[in-house]
Amino acid sequence: MSTAILTGPPVPGSSLEGELRSLGFDVRSAADPSQAARLLDETPAGERVALVDPRFVGHLHSLRLGLTDPRFPAAAVTGALTAQPEARAALSRAARTAPGSPDELAAALDAEGVAVQRPELGSLVAAVPADTASRTAAERAVAAVDDEAIRLRTAVKSRDGFFTTYCVSPYSRYLARWCARRGFTPNQVTTASLVTALIAAGCAATGTRGGYVAAGLLLLFSFVLDCTDGQLARYSLQYSTMGAWLDATFDRAKEYAYYAGLALGAIRGGDDVWALALGAMVLQTCRHVVDFSFNEANHDATGNTSPTAALSDKLDSVGWTVWVRRMIVLPIGERWAMIAVLTAFTTPRVVFYALLVGCAFAACYTTAGRVLRSLTRRATRTDRAAQALADLADSGPLAELAAGAGGGRWKPAFVVAGLGALLVLVPALVLPFGDWRLIPGAVVYAGLSGLAVSGPLKGALDWLVPPVFRIAEYCTILVLAVKADLAGALPAAFGLVAAVAYHHYDTVYRIKGGTGAPPARLVRAIGGHEGRTLLVVVLATLSATVDLPLALTVLAVVIALVAGAESIRFWVSSGAPAVHDEGETA
Repeated sequence: MSTAILTGPPVPGSSLEGELRSLGFDVRSAADPSQAARLLDETPAGERVALVDPRFVGHLHSLRLGLTDPRFPAAAVTGALTAQPEARAALSRAARTAPGSPDELAAALDAEGVAVQRPELGSLVAAVPADTASRTAAERAVAAVDDEAIRLRTAVKSRDGFFTTYCVSPYSRYLARWCARRGFTPNQVTTASLVTALIAAGCAATGTRGGYVAAGLLLLFSFVLDCTDGQLARYSLQYSTMGAWLDATFDRAKEYAYYAGLALGAIRGGDDVWALALGAMVLQTCRHVVDFSFNEANHDATGNTSPTAALSDKLDSVGWTVWVRRMIVLPIGERWAMIAVLTAFTTPRVVFYALLVGCAFAACYTTAGRVLRSLTRRATRTDRAAQALADLADSGPLAELAAGAGGGRWKPAFVVAGLGALLVLVPALVLPFGDWRLIPGAVVYAGLSGLAVSGPLKGALDWLVPPVFRIAEYCTILVLAVKADLAGALPAAFGLVAAVAYHHYDTVYRIKGGTGAPPARLVRAIGGHEGRTLLVVVLATLSATVDLPLALTVLAVVIALVAGAESIRFWVSSGAPAVHDEGETA
């Protein structure tokens, strides 16, 4: 139970105490700030506590934003201050040293170096009127603004795709409110979205026209729920570490499970599209790695401007160009709508052709723009960004061994990484399947991948290193599975890439949350990207004596179990960050 302490006698006729109770606070009153400090010390240290000026006048949603958001150790609006357990000690010191109003204590926390979040209120009111006339004016200002309408509007992301903005959010926000009023949590809605998508995949796997139509409709409904869970979290400020993990992983799980369902359905109709399904998953995952890698490399860089970025900003001032550029990158809303419609009216092969063409164009468009920005901007990459890129690289023991001998002298890193990728991919493409000459190329790739990350990744295009590694690993698996021409090889490869991709997405969201990469012991245990690539190549060369589909399946299961167990342990722990995507959907 959270506790709210009024720092003075309640104002007659004020609804403040009732509003605080409606937000889940146990309300206590103090005669003055000194007594409020004593009450603060008496409140259990493991609880959230809020100090509120009894003269406060404002919207209930202002108090909700300022006092209940679980993402911030300390937060404040005018007349109200809250602290979670990690900021309680600093608040208690400030209150004992110089008892004062919530606004004065918030300033004291700032001075002590405690980050106090101050949410943007916009037209919402939060005020501490000094006299009757000011109080009357503040109450009129409150009455003039519908805070519920604002709450509904701000539940929707400020940046989203065209399809989501105009075809889903106009009604999904009301579904989010309906869920909030009935006690549903964002995690429950997220789970419902996953279950719906899995049922859609099952319908697609039937291979019938009715199954395909049902699959398309269910996929669209799954996306509506996917939008609703985030809107519910923003509407009710129900952010959580478990929600962060679910939000970070379920979108990919839903989409890739649907790809598998389409492939199974096509097989029932006599058409083998497993290679296309695996190709679509590889392309989509590599697109995301490009996005994550570029953003992590540049979000805190100094001097982070370029003529290309300036042109983009100018185009943003022309409204229609914003929507066109958001649509052509095929974000999740447009992508799932396309998949759903094509599933209902065409065949899985057509779905995958459209998906591959659209995603390939989007990947070329976004990557080219980011390369141009990187080459023309004058930015200094920070040590934190360089470490994030090294973590995204997912280097295992073989790369670490090579990096130790490299001494950071192999530059530019992206060229070294690209050369290594070519030396493993080109032989896989041109040599006969099972040729022993594949192995030297994979060994050299492992060495060059280590040399590429032997120094800080601070070059203009060094953010390309992690995507190059993902392309090398995933595409090697894809090419060898296709050339093997063995029953079950492609489905097994699909499972292997899915397991490895989960590990890579898990790494991304840990870095975004500020906790760094997964433990080094985990990366070493599953071999690193270069170790897995070499192992798959070796298995392919031994395919005459080794059951390749079975070996790939076992490898996929082992990686899924090891990486999944560590991921679950981390995300349900108290130290996991609450990572919630507030930007454009991927």
